[in-house]
Amino acid sequence: KSGLDPGGAWHAWGMACLKAGNLSSAREKFNRCLKPPMDLNQLNHGSRLVQDVIQYLESTVKPILIADDDYFATLRELEATLRTRSLSLEMMCEGKIQHNSYYQECLFYLHSYGTNLAIISFYMRHDCMREALLHLLNKESPSEVFIEGIFIPSYESGKLHILENLLETIDPGLESWGVYLIAACKYLQRKNYYHILYELQQFMKDHVRAAMTCIRFFTHGAKSYTELGGRQTWLLKIKDHLKVYLQEVSRSSGRKKMAFTFRKKMSATDVSRHINTVDLQMEVTKFLHRCESSGTSQMTGSSLPTLFGNNNMKMDVACKAMLEGKNIEEGFGIAFRILQDFQLEATEVYSKVAKQLVKQQKYSEIRQLLKCVSESGVAAKNDGDTIILNCLNEFKNIPAEDLDNLIQDMDSDENKIQAYVMCNKLRSAYLVSVRQEKTRAVQLVQHVRQLAENSGDDVVKAICAQWL
Repeated sequence: KSGLDPGGAWHAWGMACLKAGNLSSAREKFNRCLKPPMDLNQLNHGSRLVQDVIQYLESTVKPILIADDDYFATLRELEATLRTRSLSLEMMCEGKIQHNSYYQECLFYLHSYGTNLAIISFYMRHDCMREALLHLLNKESPSEVFIEGIFIPSYESGKLHILENLLETIDPGLESWGVYLIAACKYLQRKNYYHILYELQQFMKDHVRAAMTCIRFFTHGAKSYTELGGRQTWLLKIKDHLKVYLQEVSRSSGRKKMAFTFRKKMSATDVSRHINTVDLQMEVTKFLHRCESSGTSQMTGSSLPTLFGNNNMKMDVACKAMLEGKNIEEGFGIAFRILQDFQLEATEVYSKVAKQLVKQQKYSEIRQLLKCVSESGVAAKNDGDTIILNCLNEFKNIPAEDLDNLIQDMDSDENKIQAYVMCNKLRSAYLVSVRQEKTRAVQLVQHVRQLAENSGDDVVKAICAQWL
């Protein structure tokens, strides 16, 4: 008559029937006010009304009270316990609780009016993980439901191994779980739970991704190579994972293709390349660890470079190897292999090292660097000249004698002239210019005269004019 929504009344009536133990009558009343959710895969436990019903049914079923605690139970609690047969008692006797009428009643309401997440969470609360997993598969629920309803509760309660065993029992190849397992890995990565992630990747036999996680364990947060020296076991683990992956690939290529749909794939060539990188990183780690321990280490950077980074970082490792040894020669071998293996821009690295040596005022070491470069067998004719020219930007800081020695070490006269001009040594530039072939000499001397005129060097200007 008053046009009010009768839903609340039906719900209260249904709850009253439940409390009186009249389960069939309660179903009828609730049928008039409860509605199934629009989307069964929504990430909640359904309407508040359904949750109230489930909560009441679960709370009605109290565990049997043991020994001396009996007298704390009220008569009503004991009656309820005897009438419904306790959930925990069923668990103890049969390992499952399906036969309990209140349990069945919960499932009726959940299947009629609840979401998939609510059903799965109910199974998980009552230690029925297998049922939760089968429901997930049957309903093809999205991975968010798996994460929220099964995965998070499993690792939070220390039951990750039980979950893994069940996944394997239901599908030994784990293929039907692929989407869910990858989603779990992404979730753990977002949360920075790398130890659980690594454990899960090993269970999945996803060796390439497990190797990538080991790289993170090796590099993350390290401030020195002494620290990395203590983490070398991770490098061995990376190699182990990659070798196992190679074996599996070679085994499967003989037979029909194995359906590794969710495990990360990589070509055998790439895997072998990564194994070489790990071997080289082990050498670098031992060498730089030794340098740091003996106190020859000079460089302190904000981030610690390793060979697992991009090309710029690899170049930094090569520089570090050359600069941190007792002398350039000691670390040149390792640095050279890094440059060759990763096909890096060698001249750029050598120039960087030379500039660093200028800052450290180690001018004789620059000459040793040039000697090592020319003896390496792969240097282009003018590489040495380029290295010297690149570090002459700092010429104001280089003592005159050392500067002359460096320029004298250059191969090409043209480069020497360029170097003298850069350092404002116009008289020396003139002396080299006049030794060139006539036509070229004229051009060069004219250029030097022009520079002398611009800079107000009347003496050199006069010499040039006289020669011309």
